[in-house]
Amino acid sequence: MPMNETPGSDNGNPSGRRGGKPAEGQPVIDRAFALLSTFDTDHRAQTLAELARRSGTPRSSALRLARSLVHAGALERLDDGRYVVGLRLLETASLAPRGHGLRSVAMPFMEDLFHVTRQHVLLAVREQDEAVLVERLSALDAGPVRYRVGGRLPLTTTGVGLVLLAFAPKDVQDRALTTYEPAKGRLRQGHDDIRTPADLRRALAEVRRGDHAYGRQSHPWPVDTMAAPVRNGGEVVAALSVVAPSTGFTEAGYGPAVRATARAISRRLEEDGP
Repeated sequence: MPMNETPGSDNGNPSGRRGGKPAEGQPVIDRAFALLSTFDTDHRAQTLAELARRSGTPRSSALRLARSLVHAGALERLDDGRYVVGLRLLETASLAPRGHGLRSVAMPFMEDLFHVTRQHVLLAVREQDEAVLVERLSALDAGPVRYRVGGRLPLTTTGVGLVLLAFAPKDVQDRALTTYEPAKGRLRQGHDDIRTPADLRRALAEVRRGDHAYGRQSHPWPVDTMAAPVRNGGEVVAALSVVAPSTGFTEAGYGPAVRATARAISRRLEEDGP
């Protein structure tokens, strides 16, 4: 499975709108989120011009929005004039039950799995057609990884993503199968055995049948992953995985530990109730 995040297309204007103007009648909240969505791992601090360009918002509107977001604590303005994400967003995000709540239940079990494997242990949830990383534990000497907590991962090319996709509603699966483009990403990322939409369909069936996902990727570096579903009341609410270098990684070696940990988290979620 890939260790790379898959950032959204930029091209100078992630909103996809032409002319640099917000959609007619677009609510202020949508324009504010468009500004906030321009921040990512490669753009942690941005000038007003960058905010305007990357959100597709006129500079004057971007300035008004940025000032309002600074006043609310959602953005902070550095001494050099650049903007960064404010702590108010972290305070609010920490209340998300699918984020902090799930993390607080899963963390003790993830720590046990981490001490056993000494590799990357990931916990992710599905948000529409992507996975969002809720928590990650990594040993200092573990292999390279670019996933970050709060970052988005593709459903079709990661272990946790395949698990979440396999148990997602049919319309989500259909979109993934329809938009899967192996020719574009084959040498960049992805499961070595998933090269066509038919391969993806078979892989999802195998995940449902075996209640886990195991896979290997050769690019950009060789890693293996083992992932299993986390349930609450029978519904898959998250996916847990271990990602490690392919050397020495075996399904029989990592599989039981990952599946047992996922089941333990599931039992605790059900015991705690809604």
